[in-house]
Amino acid sequence: MCDDIALVKSYFKSFENLEFVEFQTNDTWARDCSAISILENGEKKLLDFTFTGWGSKFDAHLDNEMSRALTEHYKTPMKTIDFILEGGAIESNNKGLLLTTSECMLNPNRNSSYTKEQTTELLKRELGVSEVLYLDYGYLAGDDTDSHIDTLARFVDERTIMYLTCKDENDEHYEQISKMETQLKEFAKQYDLDLIALPFTDAVYFDDERIPATYANFLIINGAVIVPTYRVSQDEEALQIFRDFFKERDVVAVDCSVLIRQHGSLHCVTMQFI
Repeated sequence: MCDDIALVKSYFKSFENLEFVEFQTNDTWARDCSAISILENGEKKLLDFTFTGWGSKFDAHLDNEMSRALTEHYKTPMKTIDFILEGGAIESNNKGLLLTTSECMLNPNRNSSYTKEQTTELLKRELGVSEVLYLDYGYLAGDDTDSHIDTLARFVDERTIMYLTCKDENDEHYEQISKMETQLKEFAKQYDLDLIALPFTDAVYFDDERIPATYANFLIINGAVIVPTYRVSQDEEALQIFRDFFKERDVVAVDCSVLIRQHGSLHCVTMQFI
């Protein structure tokens, strides 16, 4: 694997602020199989939930090694939790609100022995949140995750959510995405939140299958926000929405038109750590 590291390093002009950790994996979706980092009483900790390849759809026995490799590298305490949870399934405002979807979090292919109430209590306890908000609508064609929240609606600050809209009544997503918007507006009223609509992309296909192109799969990093683009007419509109909101950050477009052929996008293939 040393040759692999050398190849990876050859793509970078500088290694400043970069670290390389080797491990074997089944797939590329670090967001879902990696540990989730939290701060508990000022101490950094990693939570290692169980990953089963999105409800046992795909082999994932090697993916679970990612968390262990990172723990050994960073010497960070890690708690193993006997509960199936993917990082892309949860979205937090860091002030007590957790946003997720019923289709994924309550799907019997994950934790079939848990009721909604038990799931909610576990999330509150382990993630330190006070409220869990379940979106009951919204999906993307070609998505293997059972409607991960990071493809649909995301916090961009403590009280603002960016979310997908669909204006084309002939699009297969129109009814579900419209119902999702209605529910988000109810959440916004109840919890004093602001909403910012993101455009739906033109249908993108690969091998005659519609694939899940979404601007909600952006990534916020230090000093910038990276926005996936798909070589469609809505790209510039989406980028301008991000520029208008993130006035103090650089907005960087990354072409993800090839990445989504594997049914995921930018946020899905990354994971941040505190």
